[in-house]
Amino acid sequence: MSTTLPNAQTTAPEPRYTGLVEAARALQPRTVALRRQVHKRPEQGLDLPATQAAIQHALAGLPLEITTGKSSTSVVAVLRGARPGPTVLLRGDMDALPLQEETGLAYSSEVDGSMHACGHDTHVAMLASAARLLSSRREALSGQVVFMFQPGEEGMHGAKHMLDEGVLDAAGPPVEKAFALHISSTLQSGVVVSRSGPTMASADTFNVVVKGKGGHGGIPHDAVDPIPAAAAMVGALQTMVARRVNVHQPAVVTIAHLKAGTTTNIIPETALLKGTIRTLSEETRALVHKELHQVCEHVAAAHGCTAEVEVTSGYPVTVNDRELGIHVLDVTTSALGARWASPMEDPLMGAEDFSYVLQRVPGAIAFLGACPRGVELAHAEPNHSSRVLFDEAAMEHGVIVYTAFALDALR
Repeated sequence: MSTTLPNAQTTAPEPRYTGLVEAARALQPRTVALRRQVHKRPEQGLDLPATQAAIQHALAGLPLEITTGKSSTSVVAVLRGARPGPTVLLRGDMDALPLQEETGLAYSSEVDGSMHACGHDTHVAMLASAARLLSSRREALSGQVVFMFQPGEEGMHGAKHMLDEGVLDAAGPPVEKAFALHISSTLQSGVVVSRSGPTMASADTFNVVVKGKGGHGGIPHDAVDPIPAAAAMVGALQTMVARRVNVHQPAVVTIAHLKAGTTTNIIPETALLKGTIRTLSEETRALVHKELHQVCEHVAAAHGCTAEVEVTSGYPVTVNDRELGIHVLDVTTSALGARWASPMEDPLMGAEDFSYVLQRVPGAIAFLGACPRGVELAHAEPNHSSRVLFDEAAMEHGVIVYTAFALDALR
C-alpha cells in the first residue's frame, strides 16, 4: 500500500513552509511505524501506560520538556523556540474504543474487545512527527509549542483532566491559540476541512424510568401499563424538537434503548428509555433539557404513570474561533496547495472533548480526510466501525498542517 499522496503544490509554498512536504515525507516511515505500534496495542480510557510509553520513546532525544499526568497517563511536551513569544498548543488524543476489530489488517488489534476505530492512533503518530519537525525548526520559532497527548477522549473527559492539571500553563506563558486534527475515513484522503463557529455538537445522555402498576396481561384495566406511556414519549419527544426548538438551531433527540417487561402475559411495573441529546448551542441545549423533563413527566401523567427523568451532561458544543477556524484553511493552502483545503459546510453532530480547550482559548479543530484508496466516499466504513480503514498516506498532510499551524502562530 502506498504511504504517500500525490504532489501537494503546483506553486512554491510560502518561505516559512519551504521543505515541509519533503521533511514530512522523509518522516512518513517513522509516522506509520508509530501508528501501527499503537494500533496493535489499543488502550481505553484514562489509563494508557503502553501508549504513553510509546509516545515517550518517540519523543526521546528531542529538545522537549516532557511531563506526565497525575490523574491520567497524559503526556505534555514543551518546545521552546529560539526567541520569546506566545504559546500555541497542538493536541492529539490517544485512547481506543470498545470494539472487536474486523479489518483483517496485518497490524490489527491484539487486544480482544479494543480497537483504534476512531483514528486516535494516527493522531498520536502525526503529533509526534510534528514535534520532531518543529524541533528541527526551533530557530524559526518565537515562542513555545505545547504538545498535548491526551487520553480519555471517548467519554472520559480526558481534556478536562489535563486542563485541571495546568496544561494551558505548561510552558509558563499561557496558551494563546490551540489546534487539533481529527482524521475521517469518509473524507477525501489528504484534504483538510474546517469551519468557523459551532463545529461539533454537545453530547448529553438521558435516562427515563416510567412507573405504572404491574398486572395480568389479560386484565389491563386492573393495571397501569407503563409501556403505552413510554411508546408515546418516543413520538412526543420528536414533536417537541420539531415544535419547540428554533429551526435555525439544530437539535437531535434519539431514543436508543427501550426496555420493558419479561414475558407475554405480564404487564410490567416499569419501562425504561435511554438516549442522547445533541445540540449546537448552549441555549438550545438548556431548552431541550427542560423540555425533555416536561414532555416525559406530562405524558406519563396522561397515562396514569409517573416518570423519573435524569439528564447527564456530557461534552459541550465544540466552537471553533471565528478567525482561526478559517485560518486553518489558509495555512493548509499556503503549505500544501489549495486543492487540499476545503470549507466545512455543516457541523458534525458527533462530540469532542477538545471543546473544553476551546472554551478557554481561541482555537480550532479541523478534519483530515483519509478515505482508503480505491473506495468511494459513500462506501467507506465510518469512524467507530469495527471495519474502518484509514489511508495512512494522509498522515503526511496531518504532520504538515500541525507543523504549519505552529510555524504560522510563532513566526
